[in-house]
Amino acid sequence: MTGPTETVFLWHEAPVPDGLPVVRVHGYLICPATGRVMIQDVEGVMGLPGGRPEPGDQDAAATFVREALEENQVRVGRVAYLGYQEVHECGREPYAQVRMVGVIDAFEPPLPDPDGTGHTCRRLMVPLQDAADVLGWGEPAAAQVKAAARLAEMEWRISVARAAAAGYID
Repeated sequence: MTGPTETVFLWHEAPVPDGLPVVRVHGYLICPATGRVMIQDVEGVMGLPGGRPEPGDQDAAATFVREALEENQVRVGRVAYLGYQEVHECGREPYAQVRMVGVIDAFEPPLPDPDGTGHTCRRLMVPLQDAADVLGWGEPAAAQVKAAARLAEMEWRISVARAAAAGYID
């Protein structure tokens, strides 16, 4: 029997199990004033801010906060863990992609990502309920958006239901 021929993503609102390596940490950054979430736009490819954990990162929250500043020049305040995607890809052992949610404290002027690519990420702010469609990631993203909305509204009292219209902050 062979493994999957296409990549499969399974969403879990739970801690990452021991032994499942975390290879990426990404998340939903919410503006407390507008209720919108930031999607990074790298030359037309939409994604969430985040990246690979580095040895100096204390935990997933530290990776998320560091990457948001490096890639998007966004200062992050409160941060919370949402869950993880279990990823099954052909020819590779399963791994985890952690999902976080954070509150935007400030936007700094845009700069090229220091990763050496020279890309400057554009910051597209969209209503949270539209994020899964903008990302094009299907049901796992829709479940993540629901978890992020629940946390933002219940824990942080940020209203995301009546967010402002989409637009770029460059």
